[in-house]
Amino acid sequence: MYTLLSGLYKYMFQKDEYCILILGLDNAGKTTFLEQTKTKFSKNYKGMSLSKITTTVGLNIGTIDVGNARLMFWDLGGQEELQSLWDKYYAESHGVIYVIDSTDEERLSESKEAFEKMITSESLEGIPLLVLANKQDVENCLSVPDIKTAFSDCAPKIGKRDCLVQPCTALTGDGVNEGIEWMVKCVVRNLLRPPRQKDIT
Repeated sequence: MYTLLSGLYKYMFQKDEYCILILGLDNAGKTTFLEQTKTKFSKNYKGMSLSKITTTVGLNIGTIDVGNARLMFWDLGGQEELQSLWDKYYAESHGVIYVIDSTDEERLSESKEAFEKMITSESLEGIPLLVLANKQDVENCLSVPDIKTAFSDCAPKIGKRDCLVQPCTALTGDGVNEGIEWMVKCVVRNLLRPPRQKDIT
């Protein structure tokens, strides 16, 4: 009887787990975004001071629950020498969040190069992609249309996947909820049916 009840409980309350990669160049705001996400979606989480966040060397991990979905985030270091390790995590992931520093026009081509290499990996084919145009609170930053234009020749390579370019200010949390809720919807749907061709929205 216990086994039956235990099984019923697990069936009713277990979470479906999804692994989400957070990628982008160093200093794009990936770890700040992860901290804001954990703070917003985990009631008892007391995050680190955002002013004390330093460059990630290796990997930061975070987990949140949204409805019946449990998202496990892998925030990977974005320095050039660490980008070669990104593909070691691709096969296990269900979604990618790619963070762009909207204030760093000088490194936009470098970010685009890393982005292009990432999206052409066969291991990521068809998985949802959330592109965050971060630091939108800074005056004269690149807008979402600016970033879409700069990355426009990558669009055909995005292929059969859901893709959203979302304005975001990780420091204040603006755009965090919208991005995470979109990602949850897409990863759940992506596993329920084969992905179909989508345009960037």
